[in-house]
Parts: sequence; structure tokens; C-alpha cells
Amino acid sequence: MKASFSEIIRSETPVLVDFYADWCGPCKMLSPILKEVKDALGDRLKVIKIDVDQHQALAGRYQVRGVPTMVLFKKGKVLWRQSGVLPRDALLKAIKPLL
Repeated sequence: MKASFSEIIRSETPVLVDFYADWCGPCKMLSPILKEVKDALGDRLKVIKIDVDQHQALAGRYQVRGVPTMVLFKKGKVLWRQSGVLPRDALLKAIKPLL
């Protein structure tokens, strides 16, 4: 059984949510960057992807107006959010202190 989104973001481990769309060019650029960030941080971070076209209510709940939008959750709270693509090092610098 899949965990619900609200269960996932309530985790003790911070969860970086990538709100994306299949038709979005910058979203495709962000994917390998997120993989590198996940590889760099290992168990200190979970990364999940949410397709805004398939999960419009969820995107609306978190006021996702453009894609890609990344939102960092811990214990259900939003710690950080950013729209657009960030280079790997800038992304690590932004979220590492929050872990």
C-alpha cells in the first residue's frame, strides 16, 4: 500500500517534493540535479516527485503556480520552497542547514 502524501511529508526525515509536469522543459533539467542532491545527502533526505497535472488539488493546496516548484517538508511543515531550477550546489546550500 502506498503511503499518502500527508503521511510522507510528516516524516522525521525531511522530504523534498518536486512539483513537476511532463511537458515542462526545466522540470526535465531538474531531475538529474535532484538525483545528485539525493546521492549527496543519502538518508538525510527523501525526494519525491508530484505531477501537477495528475495531482491538481495537491498543487493547489501548496499554491504551486509554476513548475518546477520544490518544497521541503519536515514533520508536515514547509521549511523552504523555490520555483525554478537551481544548480546542484545552490540547492544543497539552501536545504542542508534545514536538515
